[in-house]
Amino acid sequence: MRPPSYKPVVDEFAAAIRRGELTPGTRLPTHRDLARERHIALATATRVYAELAALGLVVGERGRGTFVRDQSGFAGLTASRDLPVPRIADLSFAQPPADEPPDHLRRALRDLSTSGDLASLTRQQPPGGRRHERAAVATHLLDRGIDTAPANVVLTCGAQHALDTALRATTRPGDVLAADALTYPGLKLLAAAHHLELAPVPVTATGPDLDALDRLCRTRRVRAVYTIPTLHNPLGWVLDRATRERLVGLAREHDLLIVEDGTYAFLDPAAPSPVHALAPERTCYVSSLSKNLAGGLRFGFAVVPDGLVPAFTTSLRSSTWGVAGLVSALATRWLADGTVARLEQRLRADARARQAIARTALAGLDTAAHPASCFTWLRLAPHLRADRVAAALARVGVLVSTGDAFATDRHPPQALRLALTGPAMDDLAPVLARLRETLDAFPP
Repeated sequence: MRPPSYKPVVDEFAAAIRRGELTPGTRLPTHRDLARERHIALATATRVYAELAALGLVVGERGRGTFVRDQSGFAGLTASRDLPVPRIADLSFAQPPADEPPDHLRRALRDLSTSGDLASLTRQQPPGGRRHERAAVATHLLDRGIDTAPANVVLTCGAQHALDTALRATTRPGDVLAADALTYPGLKLLAAAHHLELAPVPVTATGPDLDALDRLCRTRRVRAVYTIPTLHNPLGWVLDRATRERLVGLAREHDLLIVEDGTYAFLDPAAPSPVHALAPERTCYVSSLSKNLAGGLRFGFAVVPDGLVPAFTTSLRSSTWGVAGLVSALATRWLADGTVARLEQRLRADARARQAIARTALAGLDTAAHPASCFTWLRLAPHLRADRVAAALARVGVLVSTGDAFATDRHPPQALRLALTGPAMDDLAPVLARLRETLDAFPP
């Protein structure tokens, strides 16, 4: 059987790219030019580039063309963290700064070791957590603007697990999940794992294009919408009250489930009420203590509508069952004794100080960030490509996240997300200066 007519052309381009004959950033012929040069149909030329894109060898940009991707592995959703030189800074991952010894951990472990209920921490916990621990989270959420019963709180192994549980409990393979055209990369991984169709909603400078979401829901059967209304990752916006109310109105009109991610909401206590407070009957609110306490703690939670609690419990029983007893005991102790609140206040001040440093270091560049966010979105100049910039930065010991990791549509922006909490405060300005020098070294 003869191979399809486009396969030899795909193989030829792939071999040239892998041999280095077509270098990263090379602009390939337009679809029409390729069709004319190779004497193939326009649809066949389009298929050639689609196959090369699926192989990760090229990327298409709306209005600009098709370009050879950098193959060093430092861009994309699962970027390499194995740097070719000693690491100077990790700007790819946002986590609480580790500048001070965790004295609260030493105290808590010492107190737990002398408690009379120590043996209970090694026993199997009920799926979703023990009632008094759910109650501690429910009390904590009152300061977030969420008033919920402990029975509606489900404890999980981090926000990613909470999001996974929400999708397991509420969607089926083939369902359409609406999400911002730029959004949290973990959602993309889960959508692929659960065989969900991610439908991108265009974004503006201040939030999602809700007119576009409305049009989408009128033409497709959308099951749910994922939203980060406070301290959006990666763009940093905070949706105003009117936008939140309109989102809720669209969800009710089109019978959408809302999955609200509040992971970074603690950084802006002055933000409007969560979407959950406006529509608790159809909103799953997910969050964790990963960004305000410790990334390795793996303690998260979901606030679930009444009718979905059994499905969430079943989903937990089929996966990890729940949070380890020692972890939930530590986390809820810190919620109750004010440790989390004190650390959040410190982290808000830390984030504002780091943003001030970034604004000075990156002045004149095209950036977007909330004043209290722990990351900055950097749009690159037209002659720069994110994959090549990420590779160049890796060669000087700096890790970054590229825009395609956050994109849910087929045309990722040439941009970087810079997590500002990785370096020590005193090192941040020199690291950003090194980044700027690397950008400036690219010829225009």
